[in-house]
Order: sequence, then structure tokens, then C-alpha cells
Amino acid sequence: MAAKSDMNVAQRVCYYLLLGVAKLIGYFPYCMLYYGLAPFIYFVLYKIVGYRVKVVRRNLAAAFPEKSDEERRTIERKFYHQLSENFVDVLDMSSMSHAELKRRMVVENMEQTDSEIGSNNWIAALAHIGEWEYFSVYSIDHPYHNIGVYHPLSGKIMDRYMLYIRRRFGMEVAPMNGLARPVMKNLKKGEQMALGLIADQRPRFRESDRVWRTFLNQPTLFFDGIGGYAKKFGMMVYTLDIRKVKPSHFKCNFIQIYDGKEDISEREIMDRYVAEVERMIRLRPELWLWSHDRWKHKPQTDTPATE
Repeated sequence: MAAKSDMNVAQRVCYYLLLGVAKLIGYFPYCMLYYGLAPFIYFVLYKIVGYRVKVVRRNLAAAFPEKSDEERRTIERKFYHQLSENFVDVLDMSSMSHAELKRRMVVENMEQTDSEIGSNNWIAALAHIGEWEYFSVYSIDHPYHNIGVYHPLSGKIMDRYMLYIRRRFGMEVAPMNGLARPVMKNLKKGEQMALGLIADQRPRFRESDRVWRTFLNQPTLFFDGIGGYAKKFGMMVYTLDIRKVKPSHFKCNFIQIYDGKEDISEREIMDRYVAEVERMIRLRPELWLWSHDRWKHKPQTDTPATE
């Protein structure tokens, strides 16, 4: 984590200014935030700045070659509306109450999933679909040990802010390269544990557990840690199927990928996750994070590709 001692005076001042502005914005009414501020951010990001438009169009063209240019432009516009709402969500979460978060992210099969999980340890393998930060909702009514796995951001100010909003709802946050320590500590204590991680992002190129898979018509690098942890510790694996109801409001269902006992390989667990994520993206493509340069690395040369 980006501790206070890691930041200089100017960075600390900027952090507290960001936090203060975010908390102030969090007191704005819903209509002002999502029918006023979010459309304004959309206009600036998309119409004026053109934030990563080339990357988005390249990704959409490669993922959906069967669609017309106009169909892809429609997805593009809807995506930028969603991205703009994500920006507002991140600010709003600095002061959002537990009750409000539960209204924003409704898990329709929570009781069924809790019954399936029982006293087992499990992994929530999420994706950059909808508002993934809202998964903190699971920590509210489940007091056992919830660990959110993340890649630290390069910017210390934003990194510290994201850690703040993720911890507000009772989740421990652990960096991917330091995950083994809290996992082993929790196993030793015998407390039930849930690992929440977003597994569709591009892994760092030199990570040892990266593997190639076909995803959205393209060879794609994935970090293969889900299968490894699931098999090694007998952890169940679920992903979350999310659909949008209205701005910043979602309904979702847990989908079981691995029951913790089935005799399958680590690779098969990851293959099932990848297939589920692709299915969800094809069903609701505007909710995925298309601005991420997901296919920067190419298998032909096994070196980072240039833009």
C-alpha cells in the first residue's frame, strides 16, 4: 500500500484535497451526480479530450469484426457513458453508506450462494464489468475475512485514495505480489476467507504465472493465479454476472466456476472463467473496460507490442 510515509508533503496535501472534494461530491443528490456531473464528464472525456479513443476503437474492431462501424460506435458511446459514471462512483464511494451500497449493487442469489459456500474458503474472480468497486458490498453482511487483491497504482495519491474507499466496507486489501502472506496467515488461524480479485486485466509482462488464451478473437495474456490458489487450498471459485438497471445501479448473480473438489486442472478453472467473462462481455459489451490496452502484448514476438 501507499503508506503516509511514502508520500511527500505535496502529495499528502493533494491526497487530502482529493478526499475532501470526493466527500463533498458524495453529499450531492443522485440526480445531480448521475444526470448532471456524469454527462459533463462524458462530454469532456469523449467529445473534447478523446480519452483513449484510439485504443477503444482498436479493441472493439478486433473483438467484434462481425459488427458494422455504426454498431461499434454505439457500443463506444455507451461505454464512455459507463466510464463517466465509474468516475463519479469512485468519488461517491468516499462517503457512501453501507445501506446505499447495498441498494446500488443487489446480489439476487446471495442466499443460494452463501448456502453453497457454507464454511468453505472461496475466490470471487471478478472482471472490469459495470462497477467492480461495488463488490465491497459482499463484505458488509459477511464478517469473515474478506481480502481484496489489487495491483498498486503508480500514482501514490490515487493509490492511497483507492485503498481508502476499498477498506471503508470492511475489506482487507492486499497487493498481488504480497498475497501469499495474508492467505497463509488466515489459513493458520482457521478463519473463513474470501479472496476478491479482478482477473481480466493484463498481467505484468514478466509475471511467471501468465498464460495465453484466446479471448474475444485474440491471443490474450492472463494471470493464472485463480486456478493455482483454488487447487492448492481447495477454494471454490465464483464470478459475478452483472447487469445494469440504471446509472450506478446493478443487479448481479454469482456463477460457480469451481466447487473446490472437482478433479480438473488449474488451466480448466481459468478457461471456465475466461469463457464466462467473454459471454458476459458479448451480452453487454458497453459495460466492459474497453479503454484498457488489453492486447498490448503479442505472442508472435513475446515482447510488448508498440502502439
